[in-house]
Amino acid sequence: MPELPEVQTTVNGLHAKVLNRAFVDVWSDWQKMVKRPRDFAQFKKELEGKKIARVWRRAKNVIFELSEGYSLLIHMKMTGHLMVGEWQMANGEWQPKVPGPLGDKVNGFLHVIFFLDNGDMIALSDMRKFAKIELWKTEEMLASPEFLKIGPEPLENSFTFEKFAAIISKKRGKIKQVLMDPFVVAGIGNIYASEALWWAKIHPEKRTENLSKKELQLLYGAIKKVLNAGIEFGGESFSDYRNVDGLPGKFGSSRQAYKREKLECARCGAPIARIMFAARSAFYCPHCQKL
Repeated sequence: MPELPEVQTTVNGLHAKVLNRAFVDVWSDWQKMVKRPRDFAQFKKELEGKKIARVWRRAKNVIFELSEGYSLLIHMKMTGHLMVGEWQMANGEWQPKVPGPLGDKVNGFLHVIFFLDNGDMIALSDMRKFAKIELWKTEEMLASPEFLKIGPEPLENSFTFEKFAAIISKKRGKIKQVLMDPFVVAGIGNIYASEALWWAKIHPEKRTENLSKKELQLLYGAIKKVLNAGIEFGGESFSDYRNVDGLPGKFGSSRQAYKREKLECARCGAPIARIMFAARSAFYCPHCQKL
């Protein structure tokens, strides 16, 4: 699933390419992705003519702030990614008009296409078709329970160590599970939780109530470090994620723990291990990250 760096990379790309453009039409062969309003014809009618004033991120949500007080929210879920380009229908399938990365197989699961007033298109490729699309009145979205209960943004200046420590002190459980709870901290998933814990030398199963202040300080710094690195490298693309140009991210070159089972730890040389808990994999170094 795209995490904070992948979503922020998408937002940065969209902001550069579609700002001030207006929606003129929408196509979909899987209208169930549109959750609000449920009726696709109504969604299409309400979106038409709305101009993109801003593109921003909240947790793992891509948000197009639109004219007339509306916002278009897209959650890419497990296998979705948004691209900008031009496609044409050929032999019953959408094909990019210009050869290049948009034509790669992983970019070919197009289920929603937004048409813009300058001829560009925003396409949602999603192999598993789990992505969520909602059109809101902006004020209602910001005041909705789903939005209000999202945890703080870890890269904002307001996310101080004191705030982080206070949040963790109120939670009980294994630290990796707590970090991945979107109501605790926004946007951290399996990849960056594993990476941050490796940098902080904390075992993923260590309980929050047993973490020292020093460990919390190390973890706080590691979270910011790996998330910023993820954005700098354009996200992680070992699976389906691609940026708005259809290109993979390069964070894989700096991964220290995630998906590195049996490979040497860059710090001590011990083999990276994988354990399962809460139905998720956790990657760590048994020598550096002792329980």
